[in-house]
Amino acid sequence: MPTASFAAELELYGPLAHEPKRLSRRASRRYCRRLARRHYENFTVASLLLPRRLRQHFCNIYAYCRWADDLADETGDQLQALALLDWWERRLDECFQGEASHPVFVALAETVERFAIPRDPFADLLVAFRQDQRVVRYETFDQLLEYCRYSANPVGRLVLYLGDCHTEERCRLADSICTGLQLANFWQDVARDWDRGRIYLPIAHCRRFGYGEAAFECREFNESFRRLLAAEVAEAEGWLRRGLPLVRMVPDELRVDVSLFVHGGLAILDAIRRQNFDVWSQRPMVSRSEKLRMLARCWWRPAGNAEVGDNR
Repeated sequence: MPTASFAAELELYGPLAHEPKRLSRRASRRYCRRLARRHYENFTVASLLLPRRLRQHFCNIYAYCRWADDLADETGDQLQALALLDWWERRLDECFQGEASHPVFVALAETVERFAIPRDPFADLLVAFRQDQRVVRYETFDQLLEYCRYSANPVGRLVLYLGDCHTEERCRLADSICTGLQLANFWQDVARDWDRGRIYLPIAHCRRFGYGEAAFECREFNESFRRLLAAEVAEAEGWLRRGLPLVRMVPDELRVDVSLFVHGGLAILDAIRRQNFDVWSQRPMVSRSEKLRMLARCWWRPAGNAEVGDNR
């Protein structure tokens, strides 16, 4: 069953609403801001770092992603989730046809028009949400990278559109950062994902290090798992660091935010290392003091951080 808060949203704005509540553009913008503040724990800091002219547009995109994520994961029913995602994609089509009615899309339509954003990155995210309903294991690392192409990389490309700096080279670097961030989140959340029935660690890698599904069932931390996760953490770090040159290639007003994306991912990986890769007994976290130090470094020298490429 959906959480109480999301059930209320569905009742007001979902496909089964008897009289879907229609909001004005101004109210729709306010709705997206409220949704971002409610769900995104770092919203206050992030919003202060963004140029004022972009804050609403980031909220609009976040609201789109938040709704899609909740439609996929909050129902607990695969067929219902897929049906809801189909409904959400129809609302996306309406948005691009100039017929938006859902408050998220009423607000998002302004963002799409202002920055000439194509439909593809929004639709690609839905590919990943659908895949999560059907695929719970990845045999190879290449298959996992293909998933990241849809689950993470579109977000970086949307940021480039908001910065009016969407080019092929910048996209390549943004993809590297977003893939690295997605991998870092996977390795941070091995236990949580297992509880949801999902394994993102490539099965071929698990076999190579001698860590079978029986060990997952026991949530067993042993030397095989430590070596397995150490290799995956190093791989994720490589993707993040290869994307660091992007910091120098975006407009000045976005440099701190992009630098924070990268160093936030590196900080997660460092937290995993500090636990000696035991993510079963405790979820690795970045402390508030570490976040503040990272923010200060990125604020003071965002491009310098990109040059040095060191989070430790």
